[in-house]
Amino acid sequence: MKIIIFAALVNIIVVVQNILDPIAKEGIKSIYEIEIDKLEFQETRKDFKGDITIVVFPLLKHIKGNPFQIATELGNYLKSHAESVSEFNVVKGFLNLVITDNYYLENFGKISEFEDFGIVKDKKGAVMVEYSSPNTNKPLHLGHIRNNLLGYSVSEIISAAGKKVYKTQIINDRGIHICKSMVAWLKFGNGETPEGTGLKGDKLVGNYYVAFDKQYKKEIESLVKDGISEEEAKKQAPILLEAQEMLRKWEAGDPETVSLWKKMNQWVYDGFDISYQELGVNFDKNYYESDTYLLGKEVVAHGLEKGIFYKKEDGSVWIDLTDEGLDEKIVLRADGTAVYMTQDIGTAIQRIKDFPDIDGLVYTVGNEQDYHFKVLFLILKKMGFDWAQNLHHLSYGMVDLPEGKMKSREGTVVDADDLMKEMSSTAGEISEELGKLEGYSQEEKNRLYKIIGLGALKYFILKVDPKKRILFDPKESIDFNGNTGPFIQYTYARIQSILRKAKFKPGSEIAIKDLNSKEKELLKLLENFPVVVQNAADSLSPALIANYSYDLVKNYNSFYQSVPIFGADKEEEKQFRVHLSYAVACVIRSSFKLLGIDVPERM
Repeated sequence: MKIIIFAALVNIIVVVQNILDPIAKEGIKSIYEIEIDKLEFQETRKDFKGDITIVVFPLLKHIKGNPFQIATELGNYLKSHAESVSEFNVVKGFLNLVITDNYYLENFGKISEFEDFGIVKDKKGAVMVEYSSPNTNKPLHLGHIRNNLLGYSVSEIISAAGKKVYKTQIINDRGIHICKSMVAWLKFGNGETPEGTGLKGDKLVGNYYVAFDKQYKKEIESLVKDGISEEEAKKQAPILLEAQEMLRKWEAGDPETVSLWKKMNQWVYDGFDISYQELGVNFDKNYYESDTYLLGKEVVAHGLEKGIFYKKEDGSVWIDLTDEGLDEKIVLRADGTAVYMTQDIGTAIQRIKDFPDIDGLVYTVGNEQDYHFKVLFLILKKMGFDWAQNLHHLSYGMVDLPEGKMKSREGTVVDADDLMKEMSSTAGEISEELGKLEGYSQEEKNRLYKIIGLGALKYFILKVDPKKRILFDPKESIDFNGNTGPFIQYTYARIQSILRKAKFKPGSEIAIKDLNSKEKELLKLLENFPVVVQNAADSLSPALIANYSYDLVKNYNSFYQSVPIFGADKEEEKQFRVHLSYAVACVIRSSFKLLGIDVPERM
């Protein structure tokens, strides 16, 4: 389901098609005295010479004859009547057309400022993107990193495609899991604080979440030894009963409990802010579960009156979605308390009230919640909200490690802060081994290590289609060859070196008239960037931007190795190739900005 329809920005092949289509139809009318409503165009296959292909086989329904002969006659007509066609060849029923160098050069010349090429400045409509949405009982981990990188990048891409974007998160700051950390801190903490320990607040609170689990398991084991069944022991463990009592006190507004909750949550928020800044993501507005968990109750009551929901004998409220292929879903417990679904109904409605200009809402949440969002969106549609058709779940796969699955309770997660530090450290080790940073000061090296390390991490995660699981290997991601962030960053830095040597200034005129195949391929790729941005926005997939960047860099490196720049035969050739290099660098920088990745000027 696509939630956004963007203004049509077409690639150069489609532009050519629009030019050639009426000429080709006129040619068919002239040669065969028949009128054709539709012609089939496609990009020419890589193993044939040409830029755009007309598929002749569908014409056989209207024209009797050999497809090779028909294609040849049509090709001759286009060559003599279309200025943009320089030559053609026929392979069976496929008419491959070669577009003139002048056509590509004219398009290249029209893009006078590559700094913003492909980025739509005039915003029409608005979209909200939700991502991160952590719990306040533990620090961010590797799974949160994928969530944040996806949500942030999708926000940047949608903005680049022409929409205003609001970035938001809902912080899960209430519930039994929060109370577990609070109980453990009271029992074992001896009043320690982030300031006193030197730990980030989210790490300190996370340590007590792990401490709770260890104590809980000990108490279960002790109760089982006393003859209680394991199932019953899990319910009767004293520390769990304390956490449940604390939750009841919090919901009742007990001042002492609420004060402790506020204090420990603030420790976590302060820790999150540091992690977000390091990761390079931000938010326009935060929502808190402690504020929103009751929001949906009034809405449910209204829906109950309209017959959308129904009440069971025990007083619980449900909705029957079996006619839609789903099941019955509870929206209020028998005691009148809200469930997650109730909260999400209310939060969605509140967001529309807060930001009435939005015409789409994207939830960046792992694929284990696929069913939840199907139900949520369907409920909102049944309640008559027109905007419900513009809700989208950006469902993504989990991140796996060579060692196996992460578990927060057992403290076996990959901490986000530790991973980011490890990436910078690994980038430093590899860079030193390759001797790539000779002559740099230590401060310059450390800054570059961070750019390379975080670039490697972000690119490795974002180059994969969101729906797919990822097996993450930090060392594999930091490679200066292949489809990696450092490979693309290194190419960008190389181009900057060329521009410095050439003393290039944007705005120079293009004097050449002929292109070689490497130059032409680069121009085609460059001029396709706007449509890649639009497609990535439509499909909510940063992977399209990442892999486009890699293709562009691969083609540039092929050009660089086979076409002399400073050793060009003519000055105008040198100037054009420097200008072309500059354009490639600008698009790399724009692409990586959409992925939240920095590019180094030197490397």
